[in-house]
Amino acid sequence: MEAISPRTTLNPNDRTAWQRFTRNLWQHKYLLLMLLPALAYVIIFSYLPMAGIVIAFKKFSYAKGIFGSPWVGFKNFRFLMMSNKLAFLTRNTLLYNLAFITVEMTVEVVFAILINEIASKRFKRVFQSFMFLPYFVSWVVVAAIVQAVLGYEYGMINGLIEFLGGERINIYANKDVWPVLLVLFRVWKMAGYGSVVYLATITGIDQEMYEAASIDGANVWQRVRYITMPSLTPTMLIMFLLALGQVFRGDFGLFYQLIGNNAAILPKTDILDLFIYRALASTSDFGMSSAAGLYQSVLCFATIMIVNGVIRKIKPDYSLF
Repeated sequence: MEAISPRTTLNPNDRTAWQRFTRNLWQHKYLLLMLLPALAYVIIFSYLPMAGIVIAFKKFSYAKGIFGSPWVGFKNFRFLMMSNKLAFLTRNTLLYNLAFITVEMTVEVVFAILINEIASKRFKRVFQSFMFLPYFVSWVVVAAIVQAVLGYEYGMINGLIEFLGGERINIYANKDVWPVLLVLFRVWKMAGYGSVVYLATITGIDQEMYEAASIDGANVWQRVRYITMPSLTPTMLIMFLLALGQVFRGDFGLFYQLIGNNAAILPKTDILDLFIYRALASTSDFGMSSAAGLYQSVLCFATIMIVNGVIRKIKPDYSLF
């Protein structure tokens, strides 16, 4: 039975096309039923909440609700402009996310290649398990571990420094080291999980290519350079584009648990999400917080559209749409 192409436009007056379409739906009814839970999840948690965007343009009142609250136009956006922190917070959020994306992708690809090159299946499973473990550790637990290791009074490192005759170091007051520490903690937690996608891509590469390269005398590094990396490039670009969709949204759990309201290091670690949280906690103004969230969403949308457009002109096969 001929399936209807996704690009085919159904004419309401074309009875034959509709009959083919309905037969196609009935033929694949079980596959469509399996799709329903994911579709329902996306609709309930992604599309329905979009109606709440109107809060950004209203003075929200619990008594009147979202749609009954009075309109205030762009007044809720003024607190971002008047705070004189908008450019600083936007830059910080962008730079941190670019660092996360770049370093994580590099480590994930390296881990995937290393796992693929491990000959022992038992050691490969153990290595993968240890890589996965940090992903399931909550940022609350990570913050407690960091405090136990780097804390000023009871930290393990400071205790060792004092034991050796040195003076304690207050890392929680040194704003210059935290950009590096935040990137390291993020990579430690997320890289193992992210490497799964690249490992799946590597295992899907035709093994005959590796065998032919080995017969021709190619060593491990040459096989990685001329076979593995070119095969990973499309996946890397797609993952990069997907990550750019959140480039102006910070990892709130990471920053809130490790940084919180530590004013000593906020000049180097403050991001839009932390600022929005503090504004909401201090004013309880949902309109202003929604305005800031909408500002982030617009920036993310514009970024991914621009970058995807550039990639579509250079490498059309690698673009998202």
